[in-house]
Amino acid sequence: MTIACFKPKWMDEEIEMLHESALKVFRDWEAHDEKWRENGMLDREAWLEAGEMGFLCASMPEEYGGAGGDFRHEAALIYAQSEANQAGFGGFLHSGIVAPYILHHGTEAQKQAWLPKMATGELIGAIAMTEPGTGSDLQNIKTYAVKDGDDYIINGSKTFITNGQLGNLIIVACKTDRSLGAKGVSLIVVETDNAPGFERGKKLKKLGMASQDTSELFFNNMRVPQANLLGTVEGLGFAQLMQELPQERLIVALAAIGAMKLALDLTIDYTKERTAFGKPVWSFQNTRFKLAECNSHYIASSALCDAAIEALVEKNLTVQHAALIKYWVTEKQCIVMDECVQLFGGYGYMMEYPIARLYADARVQKIYGGTNEIMKELASRFM
Repeated sequence: MTIACFKPKWMDEEIEMLHESALKVFRDWEAHDEKWRENGMLDREAWLEAGEMGFLCASMPEEYGGAGGDFRHEAALIYAQSEANQAGFGGFLHSGIVAPYILHHGTEAQKQAWLPKMATGELIGAIAMTEPGTGSDLQNIKTYAVKDGDDYIINGSKTFITNGQLGNLIIVACKTDRSLGAKGVSLIVVETDNAPGFERGKKLKKLGMASQDTSELFFNNMRVPQANLLGTVEGLGFAQLMQELPQERLIVALAAIGAMKLALDLTIDYTKERTAFGKPVWSFQNTRFKLAECNSHYIASSALCDAAIEALVEKNLTVQHAALIKYWVTEKQCIVMDECVQLFGGYGYMMEYPIARLYADARVQKIYGGTNEIMKELASRFM
């Protein structure tokens, strides 16, 4: 069974076709799930397939190799990915977060050099903000870059970096002036293939998202051309980050929507088939009430995100609203996952069942993209 929801206004026929096409491909990837989870990352071939199918950089202009769409197309792909339980694929970050940094803040030469290869999957994007001693407090990062001739020399380390093992185009947040606090932060784009001084740490073992290559990154006197400064002016990194974070936080919320839908579909089917005391688990009033509550969380969250998608496309999504949406929807996601696991009983705790993976994958949603505590603190400043 598939739970029904209102078709959003932003999903026209073309975007709906993109969603259905992507959903089919991502569901076909299930055949590789076990291998990818054991390896801690997807195969590069999956990225190239996504590029060939037009699932990468869908919102980038055609002149830079993209599909010429807008954020609605990215949203449809995020929904498809999460509905197919492919949380390990970092395409949402690559296309919806890294590529927009380059499009909105990069020079023309940078856009021409990097975006077309991102669209094909030849370059896999990552963004390195978090450090071992610095989580959401981006003003106090320690990684720094100093000028030497025509280059920057970067030193420091990053952790919890999505696409950290496969990524070969990494936006690094670093201090170009360590005396200026937030005003000394710059974003430097690092091309890692055959780059001396760059080292990847181990793939980090996580509670969830087992097939996502989350890693430590190390920069030891790594030389990067000064032309790789994102834009042309140092010290704008913090402002660039703040400008792009609302979209990142909406993306986190959208991933929650698809995951909630899948969890509800799986749990409704299971409770109608599973028997206890001689009758289907669905026949118990508590089961129906709990799933009705979960369905209300899903419908309300979907409506909130649909409105936010339209606001973002119209350039009206505010910092505080994005923060509150990210907080609220991910809280609902974790509630839904917990209730669904409970209704599966002991089987819900077994990793061979998709519901267990959905439960484990959900928990980080309240942490990355800015913790939910930070989201509430940020929103309160506008009250």
